[in-house]
Amino acid sequence: MKNDLILAGLSARKHTFILPLNYSDPQGKKIQIFARELISTNTAPDTNERPFLVFFQGGPGFGAVRPTANSGWIKRALVEFRVLLLDQRGTGLSSPINHLTLAHFNSEQQAEYLSHFRADNIIRDAEAIRAQLCPGQKWSVLGQSFGGFCVLKYLNDAPEGLDEAYITGGIPSLTRPADEVYQATYQRVLAKNHAFFTRFSDAQQLVSQLAAHITHHEVRIATGERLTVEMLQLIGINIGMEQGAESVYYLLEHALITTDNGPEINPLFLAQFCQLLDFNTHPIFALLHESIYCQHTASNWSAQRIRAQYDEFNYHQDKPFLFTGEMIYPWFFEQFTNLKPLKQAAHLLASKRDWPTLYNVDILANNHVPIAAAIYSEDMFVDMGYSLESSKQIGHLNYWLTSEYEHNGIRMDGEYILDKLIALNRGQQLR
Repeated sequence: MKNDLILAGLSARKHTFILPLNYSDPQGKKIQIFARELISTNTAPDTNERPFLVFFQGGPGFGAVRPTANSGWIKRALVEFRVLLLDQRGTGLSSPINHLTLAHFNSEQQAEYLSHFRADNIIRDAEAIRAQLCPGQKWSVLGQSFGGFCVLKYLNDAPEGLDEAYITGGIPSLTRPADEVYQATYQRVLAKNHAFFTRFSDAQQLVSQLAAHITHHEVRIATGERLTVEMLQLIGINIGMEQGAESVYYLLEHALITTDNGPEINPLFLAQFCQLLDFNTHPIFALLHESIYCQHTASNWSAQRIRAQYDEFNYHQDKPFLFTGEMIYPWFFEQFTNLKPLKQAAHLLASKRDWPTLYNVDILANNHVPIAAAIYSEDMFVDMGYSLESSKQIGHLNYWLTSEYEHNGIRMDGEYILDKLIALNRGQQLR
């Protein structure tokens, strides 16, 4: 096969598609969409003819997983599917968005261009790709986190293209605005902070000493930015992940070292800190995250406004230190080097009111595509209550509610989770 990459137990084939930026103007500007097709290397005669399972990555703003072997959820999927790993527009190799690729636009042009990178156009891309890869055939979809939001948008806009749907950690509210989402999010982040600092008994002392040090000393991380307390709080996004809490704790353990000149920041900490944050390398995450909740409303920096109701997140040396979670703040575009050139565009997007409708409750209530979803009761990122609320509003959706996993469960135990969901979708007994 042309452009094949042979890995342990699978073969990977590259696909590139040239598609419209704006489907309302199909003859206008084009973008490139990249996808990687995975095929099992077993000797079954139907391997190359199996139906597709399309994977929608979490985010927004992250390219699809780059596989190294036939393992995890991919291993289970390849038993009966070909897998298509889609780099959603603006990510990975799909006309990637960053401060360099947007540099030739002014701020208004940047915002207008970025407005075409939400779930609605991701689904239009998928349908255009389906028409080229397997014309006249349906395929199945799997969405993790924001990828689940995309799956629901697919069910809303183009259910005729789908055979089955699977969602892990990604059933949003169909109607609630960003402010309500963040009200719930702050409550869950408070709970995760309590669990973290209870589990790691000296973590509060370690992080408080670190916060005091960077308050009184100029410290710069490996990417050059000054390390501020609010930036330090951001690594709390990891305490809602499997193995993320451990990563944060071990980072704090070696943050400060003793030298002849007194306490100093460990260079190892400064390098590893950058690896726990994605804002410099994945700007869509900051630029468009709040818009994934917007339907004919502006976010107006929702997370920042709702934070004003939670003073405990504001750092004071005489109060316990708290991490934040998956919140986007306007100061990102003043402190992160690669976001600074996009500051004005970010403000324009935050004030944009004419975002189209994402979900039609009546259409989803009459859905006939079988949907199986994993809802994680301890999920810090997607509120369990809102997921259960939406599950009642969507036809033919069956869910597995579990406390066994954090938000990224499919990354940690994907073969087992996908196997359960496939059984659930097909009315088989869950193991």
